[in-house]
Amino acid sequence: MKAKEIADLTTAEVKEKIEIESESYSKMRMNHEVSALENPVQIKMKRREIARLKTEMRKRELSEK
Repeated sequence: MKAKEIADLTTAEVKEKIEIESESYSKMRMNHEVSALENPVQIKMKRREIARLKTEMRKRELSEK
């Protein structure tokens, strides 16, 4: 998901997306520990996606003040 697409989401949608992506990331890491993933770069991409979402949330918090 691109930064522009994230900016178009509502705050509630961003929070929901953070929860979903974090849960998915945890499962992905656990699966990778048990047996190697076919594409381990997905872990890095998922982590960056979560960071983009959290950055957008923080930006919105600061703009409200």
